[in-house]
Amino acid sequence: MQRRDFLKKASIGAAAGAATTLAAPAIAQSAPTIKWRLTSSFPKSLDTIYGGADVLANRLRAMTGGKFDIRVFAGGEIVPGLQALDAVQQGTVEVCHTCSYYYVGKDKAFGFGTSIPFGMNARQMNAWLYYGGGDKLLNEFYANYNVIHFPGGNTGTQMGGWFRKEVKSLADVNGLKMRIAGLGGNVFAALGAVPQQIAGGDIYPALEKGTIDAAEWVGPYDDEKLGFYKVAKNYYYPGWWEPGPMINFFVNKKEWDKLPKEYQEAFQAAAYEANVTMMAEYDHKNPIALSKLLQSGVKLQKYPDEVLEAAYKAAQQLYADESAKNPAFKKIFTEYDKYRKTQNAWFSVAEMRMDAFLQSHK
Repeated sequence: MQRRDFLKKASIGAAAGAATTLAAPAIAQSAPTIKWRLTSSFPKSLDTIYGGADVLANRLRAMTGGKFDIRVFAGGEIVPGLQALDAVQQGTVEVCHTCSYYYVGKDKAFGFGTSIPFGMNARQMNAWLYYGGGDKLLNEFYANYNVIHFPGGNTGTQMGGWFRKEVKSLADVNGLKMRIAGLGGNVFAALGAVPQQIAGGDIYPALEKGTIDAAEWVGPYDDEKLGFYKVAKNYYYPGWWEPGPMINFFVNKKEWDKLPKEYQEAFQAAAYEANVTMMAEYDHKNPIALSKLLQSGVKLQKYPDEVLEAAYKAAQQLYADESAKNPAFKKIFTEYDKYRKTQNAWFSVAEMRMDAFLQSHK
């Protein structure tokens, strides 16, 4: 009798276990199918920076069995590249991949989400955003525009642009028409230049036709693809206005709040991957591309110290002036600059000393 009771209970328990086992896929299958559109600010030809959006979309599909499907559109396919944020804010698309500093015309505080002149490098930006409170600060600001932000890639310190003529002194900057984004344009304007904001795919024809005298974009890999070396041979460094420019995913806040928690977690994980792999890919590709550019006759040029010093001074004045009249800018800048100084103090101990030693032993 006891044996029969035991077998009966055991069979019931086994059946219950089987039911539990079968229930898990049923729960997974109950997850909703969500289709979003992402508009990029970049052309498909720039596979590394544009590719950050593909990394996000592909990983999300893989993690959700294809149920969270984001279709990626290049700049200009839905809206022009420099209107990507507006499209998300207005609900035209659910998400975009762009650079926050493209929108400093709305508020100069947008500069912090990507880069500000003489600011933090890529590693320092990651530290600030992920662990130093930067992401919380920025999302408090972005909430005013109905969007939420996620880091979505970095190029590392950029090059300083392509110039038809050499910049030998500060006087050579005066009157120069240059394509430059973000607050770097404001600083160049303070030095007498005439900044132009032009989307990536439109820079070459403007430089070729002489509409502009100089242009900056990213670095050797992208710049070679865009062909700037064919119409301007002087390649300057460093891009002091972009020491660690973060690329950004902006998601419509209402659409984000509708997502199941599991999908939100998956999105964040995919964005992490896009952020880290983009930087690694540029670090791999840029040295190869720079070597090819130099072999084609490009002249690698350092910005004169006179220009760097004047730019640094103008940048500090810009931050002081903007902080005095813009509470949002002041709030973020105060925390950003404090964190930057802490990071620079640490980097100067080990990182920079090692780099300087190795540079002397090429």
